[in-house]
Amino acid sequence: MQIQPGIRQLPRAWAVESRYIVRFMARDDFGSPRLFVAAPLAAGVKVALNAAQIHYLATVLRMAPGESVLVFNGADGEWKAALGGFGKRDGVLVVDTMTRPQPAPAKLHYVFSPLKRARLDYMVQKAVEMGASKLHPVIMRRTQAERINLDRMRANAIEAAEQCGILTIPQIAAPLDFAAAIAALNPGCRLVFCDEDAPCADPVAVLRADLGLDVAAPHGNSPEIAVLIGPEGGFAEEERAALLRRPRTSRIALGPRILRADTAAVAALAIVQTAAGDWR
Repeated sequence: MQIQPGIRQLPRAWAVESRYIVRFMARDDFGSPRLFVAAPLAAGVKVALNAAQIHYLATVLRMAPGESVLVFNGADGEWKAALGGFGKRDGVLVVDTMTRPQPAPAKLHYVFSPLKRARLDYMVQKAVEMGASKLHPVIMRRTQAERINLDRMRANAIEAAEQCGILTIPQIAAPLDFAAAIAALNPGCRLVFCDEDAPCADPVAVLRADLGLDVAAPHGNSPEIAVLIGPEGGFAEEERAALLRRPRTSRIALGPRILRADTAAVAALAIVQTAAGDWR
């Protein structure tokens, strides 16, 4: 991967984030802007743009009518659309052809103790990039940030999906207390909780053994998994005990170092995707 400063030209397979252009060697089109839209998509459909989208396309990217935009709504796949006429407050896209079909829903839930604003933003974005299908904040005894802006979480999830070629927007669940959140999990769901007190063995091997997965097994039938990251003060003893009593639960460590909760999110989801998800 090559990173270059500046935003001038957009060759194929580029994604823009902050002040940098990140070039990917990927099969998908990252050269066209991508927008999430809350409207059904099909050939010939006209999609109204909101003010923020008009500003982004017309002012930030300086696009002109007729230029191409990729659109998705989380249900109908990704489509190529042409930018129609627009003003300061209204504009339209005309949907043309499908570029990618909608993938099957993932079964990877990310359950976490909320963090303060900037770090929560980062964690939500990275969880989406790592393939989480549901984001579920859980209030634990040592949780430090109990006020959660669900609309902001969804906005960050959409932004991450737009930038990274993801077609599904994860479900954003309302916060629950610890006991209610654990009880709400599907009984067949494998709960993976990351615990600094767990033996520091190979977490990928541990998960594969717990799930009975062969390393060469295809990933098409990945099991339903919930990954739980606790607060930075760690799990309370009664919380750890409750988790260990739950059937279909795996306890793993994330290596010999103590990680911040937002870093732990990326590490844990990478381990799960490697052991039992779509990285296999």
